[in-house]
Amino acid sequence: MPEETPQDLTPAPGTRPDPRGGSGPTPLHPEPGTVDWKAVAQMPEFQALVRAKFRFIVPATLFFILYYFALPVLVGYFPELMSRPVLGPVNGAYLFALSQFFMAWILAALYVKVSGKFDRQAREIRQKVLGAKGEHR
Repeated sequence: MPEETPQDLTPAPGTRPDPRGGSGPTPLHPEPGTVDWKAVAQMPEFQALVRAKFRFIVPATLFFILYYFALPVLVGYFPELMSRPVLGPVNGAYLFALSQFFMAWILAALYVKVSGKFDRQAREIRQKVLGAKGEHR
């Protein structure tokens, strides 16, 4: 008697298991060709979302890069300042390096806070685009 091969339960790409307990996967994305993406890109709501994300992500990224590279620049050009003891044997360079961890955590927390707004805007756009057709709600 041949041994039965277990069914592969891995969802197909772009799908997820049906949370309602159904047997088939539920699409995460609409079928190709069902949405006019050029029209979506022209929607004022979508353009506002892109602008809002740009206004947060670009300055945050620039700040992170400048802050990150400030340490080697300061150590290279101002070694006497950065080697000055601040707290016992801990000097300015060590404190600045430690502050980079806090800066990264703060930026991550700020992004988590604003990303909720981005997610809400994206959900509204998706619902407007797909909900009007009655598809993939």
